[in-house]
Amino acid sequence: MDYTHLGRTGTSVSRIVLGTMNFGDRTSEEDSFAILDRALELGVNFIDTANGYGGSGGRGATEEIIGRWFAARPGVRDDVVLATKVHSPMVDPTADGDVVNARGASAWQVRREAIGSLKRLQTDRIDLYQFHHIDRHISWQELWQSMEVLVAKGEVVYTGSSNFAAWNIAQANEIAARRHFLGLVSEQSLYNLTQRSIELEVIPAAQNYGLGILPWSPLAGGLLSGGSTDAAARSGSERITSQREQRRDQLQSYERFARERGWTPSALGLAWLLHQPGVTGPIIGPRTVAQLESAVSALDIHLSDDDLAALDQLFPGPGGQAPEAYAW
Repeated sequence: MDYTHLGRTGTSVSRIVLGTMNFGDRTSEEDSFAILDRALELGVNFIDTANGYGGSGGRGATEEIIGRWFAARPGVRDDVVLATKVHSPMVDPTADGDVVNARGASAWQVRREAIGSLKRLQTDRIDLYQFHHIDRHISWQELWQSMEVLVAKGEVVYTGSSNFAAWNIAQANEIAARRHFLGLVSEQSLYNLTQRSIELEVIPAAQNYGLGILPWSPLAGGLLSGGSTDAAARSGSERITSQREQRRDQLQSYERFARERGWTPSALGLAWLLHQPGVTGPIIGPRTVAQLESAVSALDIHLSDDDLAALDQLFPGPGGQAPEAYAW
């Protein structure tokens, strides 16, 4: 396993991030435990989840599975850098008895959900507590006050963001600095060969402020998986099916490029991200141990300058960072 620092912090994390969105939904608890066990064996020490994950198992179910895994394996908790998120409503907004404030990132909600996540995860701390989305109704003074309290209590170590614009990152960390607070150390963004818009501003901002980029959907919902049976199951939505048809020639060329070099298309897609500036590690979402092992094999792929140039031709980016990408 390869490791790097989490953004500008001194904490080392694996360059493959174990995403757990399928746990409790498409992956049973037994299989989830097997994936977590194998991940540790492979050296993966960075686990990402969210308070709202659980799918058909119900919101919070994923955190509960991870919590039971910790409880069943005493001593494992300190081997893991554990990340979760806050923002999603934890109850059906249309349900009777809905708590009016149970959504977003107000100080009230952040404190409430931190308590809930700690309980479900059966842990005393969250190593990386992330704002799942920008909350435009809340001031940064309120957001940072709530995080400062959690950090002071030892319940949160670092804070991060997800789906933030570049100016959100700049605003957040400038205000944090004025409060003598560390601020954001990571940003989760949609990033893969088919979706490279964050290269314009988000990645430059993250690098300037010392945030590690954690790409989600690194295989574009299955588009870059090579058409395997499981990839087809993941990408069976009408939208993905339509994209696959629209990109048929491009994807066939990509898959041929990978296989000519002895790589799987999915491993190549992850390896490309590992070669991009500012990327800490892609967030994978395996449903099985075999998928986990396949993803980790991406670390063995070393792309030459010619390989990277060929992939740029096949999947053109925005042309670099703004404004040079479009101004001249």
